[in-house]
Amino acid sequence: MGIVKIDDDLHEEARRASTVMCRSINAQAEFWMKIGMLAEANPTLSFNEIVKMQFAAANVHVADLTAA
Repeated sequence: MGIVKIDDDLHEEARRASTVMCRSINAQAEFWMKIGMLAEANPTLSFNEIVKMQFAAANVHVADLTAA
């Protein structure tokens, strides 16, 4: 594990977002980094598609509310 230096404003945004998402600041930053890395590697996928694929990879079953 290492230390990553980020801009103070970005750190504050991560702190605010972590409160809303019920994550630690580190977990929020890690989430953003992971999603960003996946988005760069898969530029044709939307954020929602990436998250859906991550849920599937972790065997998380989320109800599809649009299939009514």
